[in-house]
Amino acid sequence: MAGKATTRRGEQVPAASLPVARVCVDVPLAHLDRPFDYQVSTDQDADAVPGCRVRVRFAGQLVDGYLLERVESSEYGRKLTFLDRVISPEPVLSPEVAELARVVADRYAGSLIDVLRMAIPPRHARVEAKPSGDPAPVPDAPSDEGWSRYPFGPNLLDALRSGRAARAVWQALPAEDWPARMAEAAASVASTGKGALVVVPDHRDLARLHQACAALVGEAGVVTLSADLGPSERYKRWLAVRRGAVRVVLGTRGASFAPVHDLGLVAVWDDGDDLHAEPRMPYPNVRDVLVQRSHLTGASLLIGGFARTAEAQLLVDSGWAHEVVAARDTLRAVAPRVAAVGDNEWQDVKDPAARSARLPSIAFDAARAALAADTPVLIQVPRRGYVPALACGQCRSPARCRRCAGPLALPGGTQDGVPRPAYCRWCGATEAAYRCPNCGSRRLRGQVIGARRTAEELGRAFSGVPVRTSGGDEVLSAVPGGQSLVVATPGAEPVAEGGYGAALLLDGWALLGRADLRAAEETLRRWMTAAALVHAAGRVVVVADSSLAPVQALVRWDPVWHARQELAARAELGFPPAVRMATVDGSPDALAGVLEELNLPGTGEILGPVPLSEDKERALVRVSRTEGRALATILAEVLAVRSARKEPDVVRVKLDPLEVI
Repeated sequence: MAGKATTRRGEQVPAASLPVARVCVDVPLAHLDRPFDYQVSTDQDADAVPGCRVRVRFAGQLVDGYLLERVESSEYGRKLTFLDRVISPEPVLSPEVAELARVVADRYAGSLIDVLRMAIPPRHARVEAKPSGDPAPVPDAPSDEGWSRYPFGPNLLDALRSGRAARAVWQALPAEDWPARMAEAAASVASTGKGALVVVPDHRDLARLHQACAALVGEAGVVTLSADLGPSERYKRWLAVRRGAVRVVLGTRGASFAPVHDLGLVAVWDDGDDLHAEPRMPYPNVRDVLVQRSHLTGASLLIGGFARTAEAQLLVDSGWAHEVVAARDTLRAVAPRVAAVGDNEWQDVKDPAARSARLPSIAFDAARAALAADTPVLIQVPRRGYVPALACGQCRSPARCRRCAGPLALPGGTQDGVPRPAYCRWCGATEAAYRCPNCGSRRLRGQVIGARRTAEELGRAFSGVPVRTSGGDEVLSAVPGGQSLVVATPGAEPVAEGGYGAALLLDGWALLGRADLRAAEETLRRWMTAAALVHAAGRVVVVADSSLAPVQALVRWDPVWHARQELAARAELGFPPAVRMATVDGSPDALAGVLEELNLPGTGEILGPVPLSEDKERALVRVSRTEGRALATILAEVLAVRSARKEPDVVRVKLDPLEVI
C-alpha cells in the first residue's frame, strides 16, 4: 500500500530500513484473500508482534486485521502505508491456529478471515488487561480400568501417556459412561504436561464432560468454551487457554480452533451430530477440522460415539486411524434387548395391527414391565409440538394455508373450553374453516404426531405415572429414577439415574423417509443414542420395518457393519465421503455463469442444476477424493473472480455438506 516513509513521530527514515508487517485484513471479499504488507513505525515496533490485532487503512477505510508475521522487506515494489495502530499487543493468533485456519479455508473454498472470525472471539479490553493466573499443576495419570473392556483401550491410554501419536475411532458400549472415558484420555495427556482438546455437540454434554474432567485434573486444570458463556466470560477463558494457564480444554463447535499450548490430543464425541457442522462460511465440520489439526501438529486423535459415520469408517478403512471396539461377548452382556415391530411372526399373531399401529402392544408391554420395576421409560418422538403436520381427512393431501401455502398444524390445548383451531406454521394465521382444495372435505387428520400429543396420550394410558417432556426450548439434562414416562425429541433425551428400563422409538418412518443422503445413518445414530441410555436388563422397541438396514444394525447393535454398508453404497453412487462433492446454490443466471467458468479436473462431473425455489437453483459438482483439493481451489478462484467483478447475485458454495438434496 502506498505511503510516506516516515515514523509516527515525523522522523525521516528510508522505507527500505523499516520493518514490514504482513496483515490479514478483515475484508469479506473473496478476491482479497491474501496478506497485505504494511510499514511498522519505530514507536509501534515493540507492540506489533506476530498474532496481535491491528488497524490499517485499506481502500480508504480503517479496518481491523491480524498481524501474521514480520519480514525484512516487501515484494510490493512501492512505498508502503504504515499501520494505523496496534489495537493490542496481545498475540491472539498463534502460528499453529493461523496455519490451521489457512488449511481449513483452502479445503472448503473459503477465505482466511472467515475462518479467523470463528477461531478468535471478539476482544474485551478489561478482560485482556487482567492476568490469567499460573498454569495448573500437572495431574497424575488416571487408571485405564474403564478402558479395559475394549481390547485396545489400555493400549490407547498407554500411547497417550507416553506421548506417541495415536489416531482412534472408538465405538462406545451401550450405557457407557463416555464422559469418564473421554476425561481419562484427556487426563492421560495432561499428565505428560501437554494439552488436550475435546469437542462435544451441546451444553448438556459439555456439563457432563466438565464434571468428569474436573474430578481427574481439578477445577483449575480444565476450562469450557461455548457460545452461551457470554462475550466477556468466553474471552476470559479463551485467553487463559491462549496464555497456557490450563491444559484440558472442552467446548462445543467453536472450540475446535482453541489455541491449546503443546497440543497432545484432539477428540470429538458423536461426530455425526449436525451441531458439529458450522452454519457460517466456509461451513467446516468439527471432525474434519480436528483431523486436519491432528495431521498438522502430530497430536493424537480420538473420534467417539455410540454410532459410526461413514467418514469415520473411511478413516479406519484407509488405515489412517484404528478402531477401538469391544468384543461381541462383552457387548451382549451390557446391551439391552432390542425388538422391532414385525421382526417375529409371533408378534403378528399376537398383535395383527402391530405393523400399522403407532404404539403396538409389544411397546406397551415393555413400558409396563419397566414401570413395574420402578424404572423410567423413554419415548423418542421425531417431532416436537402437538400435531405439527396435518392432512386432509378424505384424500390425505397435505393441508396448506390459503394465504401463504405454508403447512397447517394443531397447537393443542383449548380456548374457552373449545379445542384450538389449526394454524399456519409459516405466517401464523388461524385456519378455523379449512376446506381441502382437491376434494372439498373439511376434515383434518394428523400426518405427524408431536411430543406434546404423545405425552398427552401416554398420560391417559398410564394414569398416575408422571409424564415429562424434553425438547425444543425445554430440554431436560437428567431425570430421577423411579416410575416416570419421558417423552423426548431426538437429541434431547435426558440421562436417567440408574438408566431407563425401556425405550420406545416411535415413528421410524418419519426419520427414515426423509429425502436426505444421510437419512439412514442419522436415524441409526439417533436411535442408538437413545437406546444407549437403557440399562442392560431393559428393553428397546423400535417401531419400524425390521428388514431395513438401520433397524437390523440396531437390533444386533452393530454400527460398524452399518457404516461399512453405508460407505460402500456411497462409493457405488458417487457421494461423500467416497468422493469430494460441492453444492453450488444461486439464481439461475448466476449459477449458469459459475458452471461455465469451472475448469474441472479429469474426474469432475456436474449434476443438475435443479430448482430449490422460485428464484434459486442448485448444482452438484463432484470429483474423486484425490482431486478434492483441486476442486476447492477452482471454486475459490471462481468466487474470487465474481467478487472482483462485484457481481450482485450471491452464489453459495459448500464442500462436503451434510445435505446435498
